[in-house]
Amino acid sequence: MTSDSAETATPSAESDKAAPSQKAKAMKETVEWIKALAIAVVLVVIIRSFLFAPFMVEGESMHPNFETGERLIVNKILYKFREPDRGEVVVFHVPEQGRDFIKRVIGLPGDTIRVQGDDVFINDVKLEEPYIADAIKLAQANGQLYNTESDFPNERITEATVPEDTIFAMGDNRSNSQDSRALGYISDKELVGRAEVIFWPLNKLSFIKH
Repeated sequence: MTSDSAETATPSAESDKAAPSQKAKAMKETVEWIKALAIAVVLVVIIRSFLFAPFMVEGESMHPNFETGERLIVNKILYKFREPDRGEVVVFHVPEQGRDFIKRVIGLPGDTIRVQGDDVFINDVKLEEPYIADAIKLAQANGQLYNTESDFPNERITEATVPEDTIFAMGDNRSNSQDSRALGYISDKELVGRAEVIFWPLNKLSFIKH
């Protein structure tokens, strides 16, 4: 009788020992998942704050190269190491309006800018702009100016020299763009970064040419 009782009790004892072990294992896995999630959140915050950020195009100021609703990835770290180059598509903040703009770098510090009809001159040399060449030809074929319209004059800058630590930026859609002609020069401190990738819609997924 005693022997039978001992043999019967053994499986139960082993089961009791196994249960805490399984609970401990489950708890350990949960803790590991929490750690992984926390690390992922921290990485996202770091990337979002210091390295890259999403940006959505609003309005037609960068047509025909960028359309309303397109989503871009902006490189926020690049201009910590070098200055913007002419022709680069940048995102910058306008404190007075409390929002970000996307435009193209036209003038760099020391450049003398002149907008004359559909031509932009840098230090008296006509700027070649292949990214809007077809749009300019189309406007001219219709008897229109591409760079400006009567209801959107070059308000604040017609010909002037770009100060240090600033850029002169313009939208690709010159007749429908609130840019340095109206906003003035863009301070380096207001630059968010360079637009790198169109990631939405998926059929437009591509690296941005500068």
